Amino acid sequence: MSGSQAIEPERVPAGGRVLVTWIDYDPGGARTGARLRAAGLRVDSAPKHGARSAGEVARLAGGAVAAIVSTDPFDREVFAAAPRLRVIARVGVGTDSIDLPAATEAGVAVMVTPGANTETAADHTVALVLAALRRLVEHDGSVRRGEWRRGGATMPWDLHGATVGLVGYGAIGRAVGRRLRGFGVELLVSDPAQLAGAGAGAAAGASAVALPELLRRSDVVSLHLPLTPATRGVIGEAQLELMAPHAILVNTARGGLVDEPALARRLAAGRLRAAALDVFDDEPAVSPALAALTNVVLSPHVGGLSERSVAAMTERATEHVLQALEGRLDPEALANPDVSARFGAQMAMR
Repeated sequence: MSGSQAIEPERVPAGGRVLVTWIDYDPGGARTGARLRAAGLRVDSAPKHGARSAGEVARLAGGAVAAIVSTDPFDREVFAAAPRLRVIARVGVGTDSIDLPAATEAGVAVMVTPGANTETAADHTVALVLAALRRLVEHDGSVRRGEWRRGGATMPWDLHGATVGLVGYGAIGRAVGRRLRGFGVELLVSDPAQLAGAGAGAAAGASAVALPELLRRSDVVSLHLPLTPATRGVIGEAQLELMAPHAILVNTARGGLVDEPALARRLAAGRLRAAALDVFDDEPAVSPALAALTNVVLSPHVGGLSERSVAAMTERATEHVLQALEGRLDPEALANPDVSARFGAQMAMR
């Protein structure tokens, strides 16, 4: 691939095992599994359908030279159990389930698929915003029960003319902003993860403000931050207290950004109008307190998934595996760039 970084090329190991945990990976696809087999690799599918411990991943990863993964936990225990592992190709961009320092120490390149699902995730975010404001789930359930409730307690609300705050203004946040401008909203942006502070990420048609101001002024708050130690719990009790009772919280980023018990309490008490959540702190488990509320729209972490985005991500993940096993890394997709020197040294040893 153009722009990839050469690191001591070596032949792909004949018969090497590739662990695949991504649920929609096509082991027979011409641009996925068939390419791996043509390179002398063996595809071993173990789809992740639910929660999986590091111990389970360690047992699955033993003997693998590469892994194409979902949100499986990869920690030091896994790397110790998989000494032949050279590359983890993440389908998506989130790496919060992977111990990147441990991967670097083990000489394992961690590759992601940036840009492959940006527009899809933005579409889903806007869909959730509209579903919450227009109360689609409540109305759907009502009609299915034989009711015809066109007003009163289930009256919908407007997106047009609302103030929308985007917390996090990377590629997905900007894509959401482009869509929302067509609704005639006032757009506020803040990215507390950036050292530059409130002024970072200013763009035409959007006002960059500090997070507290964004929370106080917004009718809709949408989260678009990665989950890191600095951003975990960024929306907690104090931040929720700043939001107006009529405001809506939307999260299509990572569940750990939000204090879920605090959110459930405010929603149940009517101190927050609604929430729309695609991600949760302990997936696939969903807080019973949140699931019981009618003013919460839920989806199963599918924000970045579509036929097109999944095809693009799995094809890129396959390419990353083949490149890495030949000693080449794409720097734009490498999540742990410090691995480069050690990766080459360990390649020579294996």
